[in-house]
Order: sequence, then structure tokens, then C-alpha cells
Amino acid sequence: QVQLVESGGGLVQAGDSLRLSCAASGRTFSWFTMGWYRQAPGKEREFVATISVNGGSTHYADSVKGRFTISRDNEENTVYLQMNSLKPEDTAIYYCNTHPPRPAGWGQGTQVTVSS
Repeated sequence: QVQLVESGGGLVQAGDSLRLSCAASGRTFSWFTMGWYRQAPGKEREFVATISVNGGSTHYADSVKGRFTISRDNEENTVYLQMNSLKPEDTAIYYCNTHPPRPAGWGQGTQVTVSS
């Protein structure tokens, strides 16, 4: 069973950057495709990015393509999301989970707020 803890969120201005981290416990972390997801106020949770087991394949939502980069370090059991050129519409709680996501895999998330 993989337990996930997100961190790195904060309040930033439009155009700024943030790097989110997702620390995983458990020896099976490297077995899973991982993803970042987000939920904005009043909206459904949505997919942001995924990364394959060995990091060789990544996919992004159209809304973040070219601005966000997902990466992972299997030695450190951590997944990252580098977010550049942030926009107010990126404001949301950001979560990591396996991909496809497991219902039991949702953590507390980390809040990202982008002011205009």
C-alpha cells in the first residue's frame, strides 16, 4: 500500500513558479504510473499530468502543457510537479495519486493560489 503526502503549495503571483512534491511511503512506489490532479473551488477534480514507472513517458492536460513538468525520483520515492508561468486559473488543491487514481490514494493535497 502506497501512502502519499503532497507539499510545496503556496500563494504566488501570476507568472511565478512553484515546485510541488509528493512523498510516497512503501516499497512498491516504483511499480506505479503516477499522476498529479487538481480541484479548483466548485469544480470537479481533474487530471494534470502523468509519468510512467521509469519516467520515460509523460502526459499533460492541454491547459498546462508547456508550462508544467512532471518528474519522479524512484530512489527517493518522490514525484514532482514543476509549475512555471502560473495563471490565476491554476488556483486549486493539487493531489498526487497513482494513475489511474486509487480511491484510497487521495491525500490532503497542497493548496496553490495564484493571484493576478
